[in-house]
Amino acid sequence: MQKILVTGGCGYIGAHTIVDLIENGYDVVSVDNNSRSTPQLLAGIEKITGKKVKNYKVDLCSYDDTMAVFQENRDIAAIIHFAAYKAVGESVAQPLAYYENNLLSLINLLKCASEFKIEHFVFSSSCTVYGNPDHIPVTEETPQKTAESPYGATKQMGERIIEDVAKTGAVKSILLRYFNPVGAHPSIAIGELPLGKPANLVPAITQTAIGKLPTMQVFGTDYDTRDGSCIRDFIHVSDIAHAHTLAVNYMLAGKNKDSVEVFNLGTGNGVTVLEAIRAFEKVSGVKLNYTLGPRRPGDVIAIYANNDKAVGVLGWNIRYNLDEMMKTAWEWELRLKEDKTLHTSQNFQLN
Repeated sequence: MQKILVTGGCGYIGAHTIVDLIENGYDVVSVDNNSRSTPQLLAGIEKITGKKVKNYKVDLCSYDDTMAVFQENRDIAAIIHFAAYKAVGESVAQPLAYYENNLLSLINLLKCASEFKIEHFVFSSSCTVYGNPDHIPVTEETPQKTAESPYGATKQMGERIIEDVAKTGAVKSILLRYFNPVGAHPSIAIGELPLGKPANLVPAITQTAIGKLPTMQVFGTDYDTRDGSCIRDFIHVSDIAHAHTLAVNYMLAGKNKDSVEVFNLGTGNGVTVLEAIRAFEKVSGVKLNYTLGPRRPGDVIAIYANNDKAVGVLGWNIRYNLDEMMKTAWEWELRLKEDKTLHTSQNFQLN
């Protein structure tokens, strides 16, 4: 079995990707300092796969500590890099924290990849690199506009850093630009655990529905969209996870046409915030308590993907629809209510 290093493996997408990698025959090691995640998801991974995954509680911003992981694992075939701060609103309030964490961790990983001659690198990027696009759906060739937030800027800069390193021949890379991952693994053994008050829509919906939050706010009702609310492309987290396995398969098989290749990961369908709320209410049977409020700084008006390239080149197929996304997200929220052990870390307090 070839070994894959997953950074941020205790996080939402990282944990689901580890499950998918194991189910497709890979050996996995994780690096996650748990500053924005919980090691409890490792138990969920073991429950689903029957495999215990080793996690190094290492801060990737420390080069020496990062190097030690590679010294202990000299048989790494590929790296999938998730570990990053990701809250758009927080990045607006704390830009330096985002630039320091997201860029320094990437630089240290690329140094180690070069040192240990690990040439396959998959980068967790984001549709935020497109800014407010002039035309939708966006393709991989859509020109990048100025990022709407420091978080988005770190993804743009991260891509540029990888492209420049790839020109030296040190790595080959796939940049996966995802849209809005939601939902939970169908087993409901792992799911999303937002830190503090959720910044993303679906956890805000489920936490309001279950009573953790008294109400939630829809940010902006005067956009030039079908109902005045923002449009997003929601994609099930297990579909996102499988795309990473396909990217690794593609690279290890030597199918790369270029040293850096880019793929959009979205359903190709734009859903407004209010439409997403109605889908949740239909699936759960719960009437959501929400208010309509002003626009939020950093939010893009409307964005969804053209995913033809990922489907055609990687062989990626989307398995889950919006109702299934909302259903698994709600079932995960219900499980969290029953199982307090999932969120007892002092670094990780839910509302």
